Amino acid sequence: MMRSILDMIYKASEYLAAAFLLAIGVMVLAQVGCNIANSLVGWMTGVNGEYAIPSYAEFAGFFLAASSFLALAGTFRAGVHIRVSLVIQNFAGTKRRIVELWCVGLAILMVGFFGWHMLQLVLESLEYMDMSPGLIPVPLWIPQSALALGLLVFLMALLDAFAAVLGGEERAHGDPELSESGE
Repeated sequence: MMRSILDMIYKASEYLAAAFLLAIGVMVLAQVGCNIANSLVGWMTGVNGEYAIPSYAEFAGFFLAASSFLALAGTFRAGVHIRVSLVIQNFAGTKRRIVELWCVGLAILMVGFFGWHMLQLVLESLEYMDMSPGLIPVPLWIPQSALALGLLVFLMALLDAFAAVLGGEERAHGDPELSESGE
């Protein structure tokens, strides 16, 4: 039951990340369309058009950050993060388990630290009503919340992996090298 809930959370986070990537693509294509329309208007009338999506670069940055952070748990579970497998593969049995626990434990501490401070930043932005400086002012707690959520889900995935290794599983997350060879 818990496994299916965790997997559902990881998958939902991946879908959100994909939706933000799609939003970036749609927004950039729309801005390219505006640029083309401006050129056509300029060519036909001699006066450049003024079509633009206000703050599109800022929104694209917000969406990219959200997508990157929301994808952390899913990519970790799939085994496609940059990892220390060059070191870990040299160990077997109990030694490998100890090294895996140390690595995942250190990652838990780091992600927990970053997540805590990201949450504090969100609360501070809410308290002071910080706004983005673009043409369309956006309350900064909104894009910051996506980063905090991504870190929280990633922390859950790391805790899940730590518990799996502690429970004796050989690999707590995907290993792309093993999955490609069919093992």
